[in-house]
Amino acid sequence: MSIRILQIDAFTDRPFAGNPAAVCLLEAQHEVDWMQDVASEMNLSETAFVRPIDVGYELRWFTPEVEVDLCGHATLAAAHALWTEAGISTNETLRFQTRSGQLTATRRGALIQLDFPATRAHACDPPAGLIDALQVDPVFVGKTKFDSLVVIESEATLRALQPDFSRLAKIATRGVIVTCRSESPEFDFVSRFFGPAVGIDEDPVTGSAHCCLAPYWGPQLGKTEMLGYQASSRGGVVKTQIAGDRILLSGAAVTVLRGELV
Repeated sequence: MSIRILQIDAFTDRPFAGNPAAVCLLEAQHEVDWMQDVASEMNLSETAFVRPIDVGYELRWFTPEVEVDLCGHATLAAAHALWTEAGISTNETLRFQTRSGQLTATRRGALIQLDFPATRAHACDPPAGLIDALQVDPVFVGKTKFDSLVVIESEATLRALQPDFSRLAKIATRGVIVTCRSESPEFDFVSRFFGPAVGIDEDPVTGSAHCCLAPYWGPQLGKTEMLGYQASSRGGVVKTQIAGDRILLSGAAVTVLRGELV
């Protein structure tokens, strides 16, 4: 039996921007090795596997190399796929059971809102090799349960970064978030995300990174609702809201490809 698979651009309202994720709509459980092989074949930063279970949907995320514990853009893409391809009413809140607990997705007009756990960064000394790999002068370095956070002063410097990925890949972290205040009044902060240790040199738009970025920038800017721009070559916009120990992430999504695994 063939299995439906889609490619969806997340955190964008137009095709060929944002972050592309593959979404595999399953009807039954599959082996982990098979899911990893599919993710490697798709060769996108994330492939999501979603299947109905008694308490909503099981959702798992794979890079081309490993399974990960949390992914924002592929969750957004999975919600978009269920509402547009699986006949699920957009009035229904989707409940995903994941390695990071239950995550929900709700339709808010043209946007999809995700309810994710906050992952606050705690100040730390830079891991060996981090600053040399980035060639930046940080004003803050922190660590979350997933990633390293590096805050710098200049948006021009952030946009011009050309990290040494081979050195970054040796650092014991899922990824490295580099961020600064936005110099445009349209956005509150700007970021980039590098994850060579998990097979992603640069992720175009990283929803889960904003679970760290929002708690960092909120107190700095005196805001609980902010708009972030991820300044990759594709670019993407993530609306954030701090809600206690949760972060509400909102963005749009566009389907660009429909196919079948045979």
